[in-house]
Amino acid sequence: MNTEIIYKLLSMVLLALCAAFVSCIGVGLLMGESFDDRSIMAFETTIGISILLALLFYVLGRKGQAKQLYRREALCAIGLSWILATLVGAIPYALTVEGCDISDAIFESSSGLTTTGATAFWNFYEFPASLLFWRSLSQWVGGLGVVVFFVAILSSLGAGAKILFSNESSGTSADFEQGRVQHGAFVLMVYYLILSGACMLAYRLAGMDWFQAINHCMTTVATGGFSTEADSIAEFNSPAIEWISIVFMALSATTFLFVIRLFRGQKHILRQNNEVYWFYGILAASTALLSLYLVELTGELPDHESIRMAAFQAVSIMTTTGYASTNFDAWLPPAKMLLIILMFIGGCSGSTAGGVKVVRIAVALKAALRSVTHAFRPNVTISMRMSGQTLSEKTIHNVTLFLMLMGSLQILSMLFLSAMEPELSFLSVFSCVQATLFNIGPGFEAVGPAENFHFMRAGTKIFVSLLMILGRLELYAVMVLFAPSVWRRYS
Repeated sequence: MNTEIIYKLLSMVLLALCAAFVSCIGVGLLMGESFDDRSIMAFETTIGISILLALLFYVLGRKGQAKQLYRREALCAIGLSWILATLVGAIPYALTVEGCDISDAIFESSSGLTTTGATAFWNFYEFPASLLFWRSLSQWVGGLGVVVFFVAILSSLGAGAKILFSNESSGTSADFEQGRVQHGAFVLMVYYLILSGACMLAYRLAGMDWFQAINHCMTTVATGGFSTEADSIAEFNSPAIEWISIVFMALSATTFLFVIRLFRGQKHILRQNNEVYWFYGILAASTALLSLYLVELTGELPDHESIRMAAFQAVSIMTTTGYASTNFDAWLPPAKMLLIILMFIGGCSGSTAGGVKVVRIAVALKAALRSVTHAFRPNVTISMRMSGQTLSEKTIHNVTLFLMLMGSLQILSMLFLSAMEPELSFLSVFSCVQATLFNIGPGFEAVGPAENFHFMRAGTKIFVSLLMILGRLELYAVMVLFAPSVWRRYS
């Protein structure tokens, strides 16, 4: 195990976080805070700790060479980066919020960086502007991933950049030309910035002030769901803002490379990317079904408001953003069941959305249909295609294994959570695991859209914080940290 290169990468992540903390101080000062305020001093302390840790890791890793970065080092570096970023990102909460428990701070930091959007604070909307900005900025940075950001910026990583990018992001470096992964990651960052800027301007024109627009644009394109307001998007009571949210949540959960290539005039991509069609088809069908459920709930025919409400919640849940325009916990059981299914599916691969991803669901369904056919015609050869490419048996096996691992982890987590929180109902436990493991944010009942996670025991909050990181990194980069035999056997 080449620990030197891991230390070197961790120092880069810490320096990137320092830049984010400096911007939080700047925003706080612009919004009326002073250097004597507790919040500003908290960020100054966090910057000091981050710089000291970065120097320590740099000294330990000064001999590390990027050409010695193999898959096992990449996985360990990514897993450790997210855990370290979560712990450092928790410091401003712990030092700013009066009487803050360290478990609440870690939960909030993990929820931000993993773009989950659940909160452990009932009064977050009373936070100073600098801390509110850090909540939103942490989701924006976590949307593409800290690792992808510095892969795009640091050309010195060379071939190691490809390994880091393909393991951290839910996309794949195979979509970029050989040796141009840094350029590809940079293109993604530029698109991310443009999408964020467009969303910010749209929110501002729809009635938000600049601070609200900046914060909400970051959490929308990151499909994170943190808000500066107590009632989330419902606080604004604005159809225009809700439709803007719908559009940008959907775009942010669409494969970024698909949209980029479409803008570049590569119209042939329209005939190839089946995942995007699956994604929007599921959204359209879910909106229609939720509209019918609302008719049954209210006893009134569908109108513009009910259709908007159905579309908003379908998009918010499936993209794993977690914004709420209404208390969907009060909806009928069939509507809740549909939302639970959308939580599991998630958005497209190569986007900021969570969940198991639409492409895996599509591949699994095709594999199941092929198995049914083979039961009656065992000698027939059936090739499976997705997005214009023939799927190998290894790919199908990996998808099946991943879905089995996620399902097993969800069951085991529910058993642990029910033991830790015996007073919770089955639906509360189930949706809590679902909402954190798949980076959704709100669940149902005790963890519904009108509630928070503050009531949980400290150990439970640390556990679900780990679930958020596991879901964000799609298991392997964190699981490898607990399997040291892998470090010794494989490269």
